[in-house]
Amino acid sequence: MPSVYLSPSVQEFNLYINGGTEEYYMNLIADAMIPYLYASGITVIRNNPNASLAQAIRESNAGGFDLHLALHSNAAPDYLSGALQGPDVYYYAYSVRGEEAADIFSENLKLIYPDPSLVNTIPTTSLAELRRTSAPSVLVETAYHDNYFDAQWIKDNIELIASNLSVSVAQFLGVPFVNPYR
Repeated sequence: MPSVYLSPSVQEFNLYINGGTEEYYMNLIADAMIPYLYASGITVIRNNPNASLAQAIRESNAGGFDLHLALHSNAAPDYLSGALQGPDVYYYAYSVRGEEAADIFSENLKLIYPDPSLVNTIPTTSLAELRRTSAPSVLVETAYHDNYFDAQWIKDNIELIASNLSVSVAQFLGVPFVNPYR
């Protein structure tokens, strides 16, 4: 069976402009993804919200997963606080499979985010969760939690985001997506 390691944010200190934390909302999305992934025949392991990022990376690497998916929400630099919007999908710049996955996630997010032109795919070498994981990996910044519109969009669309990300996982892993609620 294909497998994915879900790694929702452990950043409880990142506050949403309209209440709540990055850790809380990304864990809600991960929770909502699990029934879709199981129904699609995908084995799922997720990080422990009380563990460190280094522990999650070690656990992911030990599991031989087909995809490592990190779930986050973004914040702009202080001088742009509240001004930026849209999902950013990061992948390790030297990973062909990571780039393939990122492209799938970006294209699918364009179908649900209100302004598809704001969905970006970004190569990087600086993020440990992409650089140090063995599996092809993607870090999805679902939207900006310091922008009121984006923060509210995340809160209002937990299930839609979870379903969309699950479609992307299934597509990348080459299995049919199954909606367990139909």
